[in-house]
Amino acid sequence: MSAPLYTRMLILGSGPAGLSAAIYGARAGLAPIVVQGIQPGGQLMTTTDVENYPGYREVIQGPWLMEEMKAQAEHVGAKIIWDSITEVDLSQRPFRLLGDGGKVYACDVLVIATGAQARWLGLESETLLRGKGVSACATCDGFFFRGKKVAVIGGGNTAVEEAIFLTNHSDDVTLIHRREQLRAEQILQQRLFANRKIKVMWNTVVERFVAGDDPQGLIGIDLSDTVTGAASHLLVDGCFVAIGHAPATELFRHESRLELDAEGYIKVQGGTTQTSIRGVFACGDVMDRIYRQAVTAAGTGCMAALDAQKFLAAEGFTS
Repeated sequence: MSAPLYTRMLILGSGPAGLSAAIYGARAGLAPIVVQGIQPGGQLMTTTDVENYPGYREVIQGPWLMEEMKAQAEHVGAKIIWDSITEVDLSQRPFRLLGDGGKVYACDVLVIATGAQARWLGLESETLLRGKGVSACATCDGFFFRGKKVAVIGGGNTAVEEAIFLTNHSDDVTLIHRREQLRAEQILQQRLFANRKIKVMWNTVVERFVAGDDPQGLIGIDLSDTVTGAASHLLVDGCFVAIGHAPATELFRHESRLELDAEGYIKVQGGTTQTSIRGVFACGDVMDRIYRQAVTAAGTGCMAALDAQKFLAAEGFTS
């Protein structure tokens, strides 16, 4: 086996959080290495129109934004590697990690920016219409459905919050839930039921998302009643799947010293990105179960790099 590839700062993940950490880490002289992971660029690589990232007057494309961030990180000295980590040993420093192709990495500080993925229904029609009327983020995409009919799928806090949020843009919001009662907190339910712009379809599941001919975007949803089996159709222009997110922390579930919350998100110390293991930092959606925005991910990526730099300085490392 070849000698480990050593770096002071190793970053797992190449979305807004990971690349922001790389930019700040490189500017601090830490010569970071970014292991891109199984989805280089993160969730923005599957997002078309981005209208809420600061600094751009016109709508930009998610993949283009991530290519620009990657180029900036490389320009200031970060090294981007196409690999995916399969094993980690965080028992001592330098930390050791094993790549999918057998490469071993060693680092003094580790920044985990592996992100999270929206949970989807798993329908073929859903995949075909993502970005064409089907979304998993009302905060990101609700603006595009101003004055149109929209639906939200789910029954937890996220679904109720997104339905309420969408009333800022639409007077016709339908919440579709497969059960006869919601799982959301009572105060959220009260707000939902008090909002005249929202109606609820109980005991209902989505069978198919229906596309129009020209343009080929969402025009409706085929539904079925879970009690009677009766089929129905709902005309909508946009639909938001809000059945939760799954943080990409499978790699760390065996590491008992790295504390995760009940949903699998990495716990960090208040106001920092420091995890329960000294020298290991977490940023972006892998530790943020609330905001889940590109701009907040980038902000915590900056924080992770600054926290890591301070940690190394306190440990006696100098650039």
